[in-house]
Amino acid sequence: MKSHEFDRLDRQLVRALQVDGRASFSRIAQALGVSDQTVARRYGRLRGRGSLQVMGLTSPAVMGEVQWIIRVQCTPDGAAPVAEALARRDDTAWISLISGGTEINCVSRSGDDRSDSLLLQRLPRTRSVVGVTAYCVLHTYFGESLSLISKLDTLTAEQTRLLEPGPSTAVPRPAEALDEADHRMLALLQRDGRTGLAELASAGGLSQTSVRRRMAELKASGVLYYDIDFDRRIFGLDTVAMLWLSVSPSELDRTGRELAEHPEVAFCCATTGPTNLHAVVICKDIPAFYTYLTTSISALGAVQQVETGPVLRRIKAAGPYPGVSGDVRYWSGRQA
Repeated sequence: MKSHEFDRLDRQLVRALQVDGRASFSRIAQALGVSDQTVARRYGRLRGRGSLQVMGLTSPAVMGEVQWIIRVQCTPDGAAPVAEALARRDDTAWISLISGGTEINCVSRSGDDRSDSLLLQRLPRTRSVVGVTAYCVLHTYFGESLSLISKLDTLTAEQTRLLEPGPSTAVPRPAEALDEADHRMLALLQRDGRTGLAELASAGGLSQTSVRRRMAELKASGVLYYDIDFDRRIFGLDTVAMLWLSVSPSELDRTGRELAEHPEVAFCCATTGPTNLHAVVICKDIPAFYTYLTTSISALGAVQQVETGPVLRRIKAAGPYPGVSGDVRYWSGRQA
């Protein structure tokens, strides 16, 4: 779809699903003032064209996992094949080609056994890889259940209120209590956060009532949250870039929180490594990105140095890589 093919209703629908990824078409229709059929058609069109996907994901912090951001430097002709090989693994996510196509940015998570961390020991042993830099995520300022979509003014306060789930009375289900049925449900929700109760029940060997209860318990504990993968052109956005910033440790927390408030910031975290603050920003175009760097970023007084890397192509989001089939685990420590 071209950007001019998206309209206000498309933007409102994406925002509505960010408020509640499993909201019924009738509830969305009521909030947006259109018919159920209109919402269903719009959703089907956007999803069918790969412009919209609801994903049920797990929080690394709640799961007790360590999250890594890994930069892989490659020869000019080697980055794409290496990126695609990494994308086929079920322990990788958010894989992009950056910096002229010679570098891969990848996210991985590992459990308690940190020596098992994905790429630090298992990167493809090929001459195409000429360097690897790993950043351990220390604290996330903006990301996971907090989405860039929420910074885009497409719904009124009343529409948002109508879409927000009511208060939950579910007893939180801690990460350590997850069993095989939970894992199977989470694997399906990662592929499609709106997977029906019947399919989830069949996968987990549970009743639909049990599935509904478990999902509420996992949300209450923070294990499960919903995120939206969307075509940024829906909102008139075109340029995605990675930022690596060096900040004085005494100013790191304050600067990270200020950076997280920027409308352009889709993800922001403190890390280990040669720099200590990382962000993903999305702008209208390259001139807008330049303006952002020379105004908003330059206004952060504690920033000592900034490295930028425009994203040329995204290979994989948080869901399974297209074409990979089979009983794939959801993206977590068993698998940004």
